[in-house]
Amino acid sequence: MMEIKGLKKRYDARCVLDIPSLQIAQGERVALIGPNGSGKSTLIRLLAGTLLADEGTVSLLGLSRREIAYLPQKPYAFDLSVEQNVLLALEGLPNQRQRMREALESVGLIHLRAARGKRLSGGEVQRMALARIIARPHRLLLLDEPTASADIQAVDRLERVLQDYCEATNCTLLFSSHAPTQALRLSTRTIVLTDGRIVEDGETMQVLREPKGEATQLFLRHWRI
Repeated sequence: MMEIKGLKKRYDARCVLDIPSLQIAQGERVALIGPNGSGKSTLIRLLAGTLLADEGTVSLLGLSRREIAYLPQKPYAFDLSVEQNVLLALEGLPNQRQRMREALESVGLIHLRAARGKRLSGGEVQRMALARIIARPHRLLLLDEPTASADIQAVDRLERVLQDYCEATNCTLLFSSHAPTQALRLSTRTIVLTDGRIVEDGETMQVLREPKGEATQLFLRHWRI
């Protein structure tokens, strides 16, 4: 499904991401965790094609662009109604209004369907952007801190939405999170990044409860897993 070889990204003379090799299989649910500035967002942006690498290759085997969904930390809202923002993502699909309504109900925004997207709060924009994604089928989700702007109740709801969508579509999920506990709830595999490098990669429960590396142990020491 996804293969990375020799991937590097630099800003000025500083290398912010250095991944010699990484493979992610179809249907895997993979969490990227690590301290701020560890390279999580950079990696997701490189995979999504919104940032260019300085070296290396990214192969998304057999995937078309329409099969890939990218959710940035701060999604964009068009100056249209919430329902129109979602409908824009459904061009060419049947039952567009039904898909839109079901997606907005799932993320808890159906009551705001007539509101202007530009007037939503940050958390509401994030939910609207997620509704755009789940309203159509995808094979790969690239989500950068998908619940960062949500309150506690909304986090629970959005995590259930993602779990249900992944189970229904068997899509591949790669998401970044500042919270290891979210990795435990949503992923089967966890990758730990530190200073732009992978320092741990394995089954989520094992990585979080029996970390092998000092960098991972240091990152997890304030979390109850």
